[in-house]
Amino acid sequence: MHFALTEEQQMIVDTTRAFVENELYPHELAIERSGHLPMEVVREVQAKAIEAGLYAANIPEEHGGAGLDTLSWLLYEKELGKANYALHWTCVARPSNILCAGTAEQREKYLRPCVAGEKWDCLAMTEPGAGSDLRGMKATAKQDGPDWVLNGTKHFISHADIADFSIVFMKSGEEVSDRGKRALITAFFVDKGTPGFAVRDGYRNVSHRGYTNSILEFDNCRIPAENILGEVHKGFEVANTWLGATRLQVAATCLGRAERAFSHAVEYAASREQFGQKIGKFQGVSFKLADMATEMKAAELLTLEAGWKFDAGTCTDSDMAMAKLKATEMLAFVADEAIQIHGGMGVMDELPLERIWRDARIERIWEGTSEIQRHIISRALLRPFGA
Repeated sequence: MHFALTEEQQMIVDTTRAFVENELYPHELAIERSGHLPMEVVREVQAKAIEAGLYAANIPEEHGGAGLDTLSWLLYEKELGKANYALHWTCVARPSNILCAGTAEQREKYLRPCVAGEKWDCLAMTEPGAGSDLRGMKATAKQDGPDWVLNGTKHFISHADIADFSIVFMKSGEEVSDRGKRALITAFFVDKGTPGFAVRDGYRNVSHRGYTNSILEFDNCRIPAENILGEVHKGFEVANTWLGATRLQVAATCLGRAERAFSHAVEYAASREQFGQKIGKFQGVSFKLADMATEMKAAELLTLEAGWKFDAGTCTDSDMAMAKLKATEMLAFVADEAIQIHGGMGVMDELPLERIWRDARIERIWEGTSEIQRHIISRALLRPFGA
């Protein structure tokens, strides 16, 4: 494996880093203190992101995106991850690549406007009683003549309040497996404003201020068959095919936030004096920095290797689970240690450390909890032995 970045990858890193520092950082404090991302800020930064060629960078070129390979995309995500999540996710949008799985007509209606910055999408899977267990979802889709009728509730749906449409996964039937009955899942496009579809305010979240979640309610919501994404009863398969790399995206953004926290910690340790010398000379601080750097390197190597393998077609679920597990738990460790090195100033909002520390908490939960990642890894280790 060749570890050096290509000239193009270095340009992506430099361009994205400059954009984050110049266009995103200046808005962070206001969003963190208000908990609100104003739409005028979104439109202003969005226009600059489109002009810079950073918008929809994850979407293939044939669909109007930048067409970054997975490894380059993760380098890009790492730089974006240093900023407030609401800012970089909303203003420098990366439409869900599951939109590429649609028909030509669906791509024209849903994907193209998202790539152009004219619309936003959201994914709706999680339910109050079904989080990691997608097969346990209760919200239903039942065929009625040429249409499908949707009923039920989804929650924790990110940025659904601004989304023009939702990609909704519903229980459309059942099948018998070795473990008994399990749900068959179908994915649907549901446009905002469709009768029987309501978007409600979600919950106040300690992490990612300004980045909203919503509750989606379906009450005899009638959807035409042409709005099915993929095939009937094959929603689980289309999700697994197109959404797997989102765990690497989480890992990459965690790398960026950890790097930002670490840089503050190193600078502070090298400049802050106590008892007549720089605190970085005390073993209690210097060893913290050494451990932080080692954990960051390990997480980065796991994440970038998984991205490299993804492009080579050899990446496994276990590879992605290891990267997500290590990067998210590393971020929690680094953020906490960075605050400890700063002492009282670390928890004041004049620095981004308390924000990074708060934001780190959700990373071990969404896109599959740490326990789910460990389950995936251990299952892969034991499977060859029939266990």
